[in-house]
Amino acid sequence: MVSSVAGELVTETLDYDGGRQVTAYVPSAAAEAIVFAGDGQLVETWGGVLAAADLPPTMIVGAHRLEDETLRIHEYSPGRTTAAFAFDPERFAAHEKFFVEDVRRWAVTRLGVELPAHRTAVFGVSAGAELALAMGLRHPGIYNTVFGASPGAGYQPPAVLTGRLPRTYLVTGTEEPFFRDNAARWADALRDAGGDVVLTVRAGSHGDAFWEQELPRMVTWAFGP
Repeated sequence: MVSSVAGELVTETLDYDGGRQVTAYVPSAAAEAIVFAGDGQLVETWGGVLAAADLPPTMIVGAHRLEDETLRIHEYSPGRTTAAFAFDPERFAAHEKFFVEDVRRWAVTRLGVELPAHRTAVFGVSAGAELALAMGLRHPGIYNTVFGASPGAGYQPPAVLTGRLPRTYLVTGTEEPFFRDNAARWADALRDAGGDVVLTVRAGSHGDAFWEQELPRMVTWAFGP
């Protein structure tokens, strides 16, 4: 545990896939909102960004990613096998169970936080945005809001979107046309299905610095100033 005046970082290893770390940024005041995410190695930076912004106290809990990018995509995307890439639905399903059940249980038992769906979001960048979209669509009663930055194309909108849809904030950069097209595809599909969607296109390229700038705007949009 690393302490700071702005809050604390808590990292532990959970019993999944031979041991998988989770990291949480815990604000100094009682959390009024919680954001779950993949790519938990970035939580320290994301927590600092949230701490520096004028926001309601917001906790962010991230499950660490695998270093192997192909395995990361298998865990993050329920995409269908194509001529160019074979997805692994069993690995995705195992990681989904870990993310939805084990990581949330850890947040309740270890960190003492359990907030209703309307104060809970799921966040991701690049392939992690595919994970966020998948979790929001598959579990809207848990994650009321999706924050997706520069989503990849492994997971694309289903032909028909039905049922309850999460509120969705998408951001993409002017210098990443591939990811901009993916974000626009998701925004159009969700809007056509009656979803509450924001699509923001800003000057920038595919990378952490660009995404970090947008996270406080996402939290403000979802949870208020």
